[in-house]
Amino acid sequence: MTARPTSRPALRLLALAPLVVLLAACGGEDTTVARDPGSSGAGGSSDPSAAGPPALTLPAQVRTANLAMVMDTGKGPEVCLGPIAESWPPQCSGPALLDWDWSAQEMHERQGRTRWGSFAITGSWDGEALAATDAIPAALYDVMAQEPSTPPDPDPPVPAGELRRIAEELQEVLPGVQGTYAAETHVLADVFYDDGSLQEWADATYGEGVVRLLAAMVPVKS
Repeated sequence: MTARPTSRPALRLLALAPLVVLLAACGGEDTTVARDPGSSGAGGSSDPSAAGPPALTLPAQVRTANLAMVMDTGKGPEVCLGPIAESWPPQCSGPALLDWDWSAQEMHERQGRTRWGSFAITGSWDGEALAATDAIPAALYDVMAQEPSTPPDPDPPVPAGELRRIAEELQEVLPGVQGTYAAETHVLADVFYDDGSLQEWADATYGEGVVRLLAAMVPVKS
């Protein structure tokens, strides 16, 4: 009589199946690298526009960080906080300058209806216009010699492509931004005003030294 084969090997394979599935699941976990959802290659948030920079407290008592050109082509004075074309007369534009009286500012140039001059201005900034309370003409302005404080470069270095991406993001989210530039080791961002909170946000978002904010106006020290 010929013995019939049993189904025991099949049963053994079925018994091993859950173990194979378990090992496969464990292997998948071993190859997964956990990432912090709130971090990026630059050391900060991967989506700074999600939270965004803090709102500045306005109006604020400010002063121009350096001498600023006041330009009036006959339509009202403006304070030029950005580039100035070296023509005659110079060409520039910026936020409206309120409470400005040319008759009280003898040290300025004039050609036709156009008036201009460089001043260190103190006033109230509301986010759109600067209301002047004091102005010192360039000829009387005493620039105190101070060693510029340059933040250290980010460590580790940030790739050039990441710096360009950050510059593009900042152009969209920074209040009062005039321009952003990806330098060799960091990003430069020109803004109208910063009371320090925008720089703190940039450091926390992108990492120390990755973004350097250059503010045309800073708070008046009490």
